[in-house]
Amino acid sequence: MVNFNLRGAILQNVSGSSQEDVEATIVEAIQSGEEKMLPGLGVLMEIFWQSASDEEKNSLTDRIASGLKQDL
Repeated sequence: MVNFNLRGAILQNVSGSSQEDVEATIVEAIQSGEEKMLPGLGVLMEIFWQSASDEEKNSLTDRIASGLKQDL
């Protein structure tokens, strides 16, 4: 059985990306709507979360919760 580290592969793929590159990656992932892009977005979210202040985390979770209410 091959052990594939998806998180590590994604991190290696985006390592050294500029702000513009990261934004383009996020926009492309959302616009494409492809399920295979979700793990990459999850890793980017994890990177953000690990370095975010409590205020930034609260703002993000508030926006997500509000968006979820609107989509229902």
